Amino acid sequence: MNKQPKYRQVADVLRREIANGTYAPGARLPSENDLQQRFDASRNTIRNGLSLLVSEGLISSSQGLGYEVKSHEVFELNASRFENLTFPQNGDAYNTDVTNAGRRPHQTFRVEMLPASQEIAERLKVEPSTKTVLRFCHRYVDDVPWSTQATYYPSWLVDASPRLAEPGDIAEGTTRYLAAQGIEQVGYFDEIAARMPTPDEARLLEIGAGVPVLLWTRTGYSADRPIRCTITTFRGDLNRMNYEIGDLAARSDNT
Repeated sequence: MNKQPKYRQVADVLRREIANGTYAPGARLPSENDLQQRFDASRNTIRNGLSLLVSEGLISSSQGLGYEVKSHEVFELNASRFENLTFPQNGDAYNTDVTNAGRRPHQTFRVEMLPASQEIAERLKVEPSTKTVLRFCHRYVDDVPWSTQATYYPSWLVDASPRLAEPGDIAEGTTRYLAAQGIEQVGYFDEIAARMPTPDEARLLEIGAGVPVLLWTRTGYSADRPIRCTITTFRGDLNRMNYEIGDLAARSDNT
Protein backbone atom coordinates (compact mmCIF):
# COMPACT_ATOMS: atom_id res chain seq x y z
CA MET A 1 0.00 0.00 0.00
CA ASN A 2 1.38 3.40 -1.00
CA LYS A 3 1.67 5.48 2.20
CA GLN A 4 2.91 8.60 0.44
CA PRO A 5 0.68 11.68 0.59
CA LYS A 6 -1.68 11.76 -2.38
CA TYR A 7 -0.06 14.89 -3.87
CA ARG A 8 3.30 13.10 -3.97
CA GLN A 9 1.69 10.14 -5.72
CA VAL A 10 0.32 12.54 -8.34
CA ALA A 11 3.75 14.14 -8.76
CA ASP A 12 5.45 10.73 -9.05
CA VAL A 13 3.14 9.60 -11.86
CA LEU A 14 3.49 12.83 -13.81
CA ARG A 15 7.27 12.87 -13.27
CA ARG A 16 7.55 9.37 -14.76
CA GLU A 17 5.40 10.37 -17.72
CA ILE A 18 7.60 13.42 -18.37
CA ALA A 19 10.70 11.21 -18.16
CA ASN A 20 9.33 8.58 -20.60
CA GLY A 21 8.17 11.16 -23.13
CA THR A 22 4.42 10.92 -22.59
CA TYR A 23 4.64 14.68 -22.08
CA ALA A 24 7.47 15.97 -24.27
CA PRO A 25 9.38 19.22 -23.69
CA GLY A 26 7.08 22.13 -24.47
CA ALA A 27 3.91 20.03 -24.09
CA ARG A 28 1.08 21.19 -21.85
CA LEU A 29 -0.11 18.98 -19.04
CA PRO A 30 -3.83 18.17 -18.73
CA SER A 31 -5.93 20.77 -16.94
CA GLU A 32 -6.36 20.67 -13.20
CA ASN A 33 -9.95 19.49 -13.70
CA ASP A 34 -8.80 16.61 -15.90
CA LEU A 35 -6.13 15.64 -13.38
CA GLN A 36 -8.69 15.76 -10.56
CA GLN A 37 -10.81 13.23 -12.40
CA ARG A 38 -7.88 11.03 -13.38
CA PHE A 39 -6.45 10.81 -9.86
CA ASP A 40 -9.76 11.11 -7.98
CA ALA A 41 -8.21 13.92 -5.97
CA SER A 42 -9.10 17.40 -4.74
CA ARG A 43 -7.98 20.55 -6.52
CA ASN A 44 -5.60 21.38 -3.66
CA THR A 45 -4.01 17.93 -3.90
CA ILE A 46 -3.47 18.34 -7.65
CA ARG A 47 -2.03 21.83 -7.20
CA ASN A 48 0.34 20.63 -4.48
CA GLY A 49 1.57 17.84 -6.77
CA LEU A 50 2.08 20.27 -9.64
CA SER A 51 3.82 22.76 -7.35
CA LEU A 52 6.28 20.03 -6.38
CA LEU A 53 7.16 19.50 -10.07
CA VAL A 54 7.54 23.27 -10.51
CA SER A 55 9.98 23.36 -7.56
CA GLU A 56 11.99 20.57 -9.21
CA GLY A 57 12.30 22.61 -12.40
CA LEU A 58 10.39 20.06 -14.51
CA ILE A 59 7.38 22.20 -15.40
CA SER A 60 6.41 25.86 -15.41
CA SER A 61 3.07 27.54 -14.88
CA SER A 62 1.53 30.48 -16.71
CA GLN A 63 -1.49 32.43 -15.56
CA GLY A 64 -4.48 31.17 -17.54
CA LEU A 65 -2.39 28.75 -19.63
CA GLY A 66 -1.86 25.89 -17.20
CA TYR A 67 1.36 23.91 -16.84
CA GLU A 68 4.00 23.22 -19.47
CA VAL A 69 6.92 20.79 -19.52
CA LYS A 70 10.15 22.76 -19.61
CA SER A 71 12.44 22.46 -22.61
CA HIS A 72 16.04 21.68 -21.71
CA GLU A 73 18.47 21.88 -24.63
CA VAL A 74 21.65 21.08 -22.77
CA PHE A 75 24.99 22.60 -23.83
CA GLU A 76 28.00 20.36 -23.28
CA LEU A 77 31.27 22.04 -22.34
CA ASN A 78 34.60 20.23 -22.63
CA ALA A 79 36.47 21.72 -19.68
CA SER A 80 39.76 20.08 -20.69
CA ARG A 81 39.87 21.87 -24.04
CA PHE A 82 38.38 25.15 -22.83
CA GLU A 83 41.17 27.75 -23.19
CA ASN A 84 43.61 25.13 -24.51
CA LEU A 85 45.64 27.07 -27.07
CA THR A 86 46.65 23.91 -28.97
CA PHE A 87 43.09 23.58 -30.31
CA PRO A 88 41.97 25.82 -33.20
CA GLN A 89 39.85 28.70 -31.97
CA ASN A 90 37.58 31.24 -33.59
CA GLY A 91 37.87 34.09 -31.11
CA ASP A 92 37.76 33.18 -27.43
CA ALA A 93 36.98 29.71 -26.05
CA TYR A 94 33.32 30.47 -25.38
CA ASN A 95 32.60 31.73 -28.90
CA THR A 96 34.53 28.81 -30.38
CA ASP A 97 32.72 26.09 -28.39
CA VAL A 98 29.25 27.54 -28.91
CA THR A 99 29.80 28.13 -32.64
CA ASN A 100 31.27 24.64 -33.13
CA ALA A 101 28.12 23.21 -31.54
CA GLY A 102 26.06 24.91 -34.26
CA ARG A 103 24.59 27.41 -31.85
CA ARG A 104 24.71 31.19 -31.50
CA PRO A 105 26.89 32.96 -28.89
CA HIS A 106 26.27 36.41 -27.45
CA GLN A 107 27.82 38.10 -24.42
CA THR A 108 27.94 41.43 -22.62
CA PHE A 109 30.86 42.81 -20.59
CA ARG A 110 31.54 44.86 -17.52
CA VAL A 111 34.98 45.87 -16.21
CA GLU A 112 35.57 47.12 -12.66
CA MET A 113 38.42 47.83 -10.27
CA LEU A 114 37.68 46.02 -7.00
CA PRO A 115 39.47 45.15 -3.77
CA ALA A 116 40.17 41.41 -3.53
CA SER A 117 37.84 39.49 -1.24
CA GLN A 118 39.32 36.90 1.12
CA GLU A 119 38.34 34.11 -1.28
CA ILE A 120 39.93 35.78 -4.31
CA ALA A 121 43.01 36.95 -2.40
CA GLU A 122 43.77 33.40 -1.29
CA ARG A 123 43.62 32.11 -4.85
CA LEU A 124 45.65 34.95 -6.35
CA LYS A 125 48.14 34.89 -3.44
CA VAL A 126 47.74 38.59 -2.72
CA GLU A 127 46.74 40.47 0.41
CA PRO A 128 42.99 40.92 1.03
CA SER A 129 41.70 44.25 -0.32
CA THR A 130 44.54 44.43 -2.86
CA LYS A 131 43.34 46.05 -6.08
CA THR A 132 42.12 43.64 -8.76
CA VAL A 133 40.44 44.05 -12.12
CA LEU A 134 37.14 42.22 -12.54
CA ARG A 135 36.07 41.32 -16.07
CA PHE A 136 32.44 40.19 -15.84
CA CYS A 137 30.72 38.47 -18.77
CA HIS A 138 27.02 37.67 -19.07
CA ARG A 139 26.85 34.89 -21.66
CA TYR A 140 24.03 33.53 -23.78
CA VAL A 141 23.53 30.53 -26.05
CA ASP A 142 20.83 31.08 -28.70
CA ASP A 143 19.67 34.16 -26.73
CA VAL A 144 19.03 32.04 -23.61
CA PRO A 145 21.07 33.03 -20.51
CA TRP A 146 23.81 30.39 -20.18
CA SER A 147 26.30 31.61 -17.59
CA THR A 148 27.98 34.50 -15.86
CA GLN A 149 31.75 34.62 -15.69
CA ALA A 150 33.68 36.75 -13.20
CA THR A 151 37.44 36.82 -13.75
CA TYR A 152 39.75 38.58 -11.31
CA TYR A 153 43.26 39.70 -12.32
CA PRO A 154 45.90 40.99 -9.88
CA SER A 155 47.01 44.58 -10.28
CA TRP A 156 50.60 43.64 -11.20
CA LEU A 157 49.28 41.72 -14.20
CA VAL A 158 47.08 44.60 -15.33
CA ASP A 159 50.08 46.93 -15.25
CA ALA A 160 51.85 44.59 -17.69
CA SER A 161 48.72 43.91 -19.81
CA PRO A 162 46.64 47.09 -19.90
CA ARG A 163 43.93 45.77 -22.22
CA LEU A 164 42.61 43.76 -19.27
CA ALA A 165 41.33 46.98 -17.72
CA GLU A 166 39.69 48.26 -20.91
CA PRO A 167 35.92 47.82 -21.34
CA GLY A 168 34.64 45.47 -24.00
CA ASP A 169 35.69 42.17 -25.47
CA ILE A 170 39.22 40.94 -26.05
CA ALA A 171 38.40 39.17 -29.30
CA GLU A 172 41.16 36.56 -29.20
CA GLY A 173 40.43 35.74 -25.55
CA THR A 174 42.43 36.85 -22.54
CA THR A 175 44.51 33.65 -22.38
CA ARG A 176 45.84 34.25 -25.91
CA TYR A 177 46.27 37.95 -25.24
CA LEU A 178 48.35 37.29 -22.13
CA ALA A 179 50.44 34.68 -23.94
CA ALA A 180 51.23 37.31 -26.58
CA GLN A 181 52.45 39.57 -23.76
CA GLY A 182 54.83 36.83 -22.61
CA ILE A 183 52.60 35.75 -19.71
CA GLU A 184 51.67 32.17 -20.49
CA GLN A 185 49.16 30.18 -18.50
CA VAL A 186 50.90 26.83 -17.96
CA GLY A 187 48.37 25.19 -15.67
CA TYR A 188 45.13 25.62 -13.80
CA PHE A 189 43.35 24.31 -10.73
CA ASP A 190 39.60 23.65 -10.98
CA GLU A 191 36.99 23.55 -8.24
CA ILE A 192 33.39 22.48 -8.96
CA ALA A 193 30.43 22.93 -6.65
CA ALA A 194 26.63 23.16 -6.82
CA ARG A 195 24.14 25.16 -4.77
CA MET A 196 20.88 27.01 -5.12
CA PRO A 197 21.14 30.43 -6.83
CA THR A 198 21.23 33.77 -5.11
CA PRO A 199 18.44 36.20 -6.08
CA ASP A 200 20.85 38.07 -8.41
CA GLU A 201 21.96 34.83 -10.10
CA ALA A 202 18.34 33.71 -10.55
CA ARG A 203 17.54 37.07 -12.17
CA LEU A 204 20.57 37.17 -14.50
CA LEU A 205 20.23 33.55 -15.59
CA GLU A 206 16.40 33.55 -15.60
CA ILE A 207 16.37 30.46 -13.41
CA GLY A 208 13.04 28.98 -12.38
CA ALA A 209 12.13 27.50 -9.01
CA GLY A 210 14.04 24.42 -7.97
CA VAL A 211 16.95 24.81 -10.42
CA PRO A 212 20.48 24.87 -8.92
CA VAL A 213 23.59 26.53 -10.29
CA LEU A 214 26.90 24.89 -11.09
CA LEU A 215 29.96 26.86 -9.91
CA TRP A 216 33.22 26.32 -11.77
CA THR A 217 36.20 28.10 -10.21
CA ARG A 218 39.39 27.97 -12.26
CA THR A 219 42.63 29.51 -10.98
CA GLY A 220 45.20 29.93 -13.75
CA TYR A 221 48.95 29.89 -13.16
CA SER A 222 52.03 31.07 -14.97
CA ALA A 223 55.30 29.29 -14.24
CA ASP A 224 55.76 31.12 -10.95
CA ARG A 225 52.45 32.50 -9.64
CA PRO A 226 48.65 32.77 -10.11
CA ILE A 227 47.55 35.10 -12.89
CA ARG A 228 43.77 34.98 -12.60
CA CYS A 229 40.78 33.45 -10.86
CA THR A 230 37.62 32.81 -12.86
CA ILE A 231 34.27 31.93 -11.28
CA THR A 232 31.72 30.74 -13.84
CA THR A 233 28.13 30.29 -12.71
CA PHE A 234 26.07 28.00 -14.96
CA ARG A 235 22.38 27.23 -15.06
CA GLY A 236 22.19 23.69 -13.71
CA ASP A 237 19.41 22.64 -16.08
CA LEU A 238 21.09 23.71 -19.32
CA ASN A 239 24.71 22.65 -18.90
CA ARG A 240 26.86 19.55 -18.75
CA MET A 241 30.64 19.53 -18.24
CA ASN A 242 33.12 16.85 -19.20
CA TYR A 243 36.87 16.34 -18.84
CA GLU A 244 39.25 14.27 -20.98
CA ILE A 245 42.03 12.70 -18.93
CA GLY A 246 44.56 10.15 -20.14
CA ASP A 247 44.49 7.95 -23.26
CA LEU A 248 40.93 7.82 -24.65
CA ALA A 249 41.67 5.91 -27.88
CA ALA A 250 39.22 3.18 -26.79
CA ARG A 251 36.42 5.79 -26.71
CA SER A 252 36.87 6.69 -30.39
CA ASP A 253 34.00 5.91 -32.74
CA ASN A 254 36.53 4.28 -35.04
CA THR A 255 37.44 1.54 -32.57
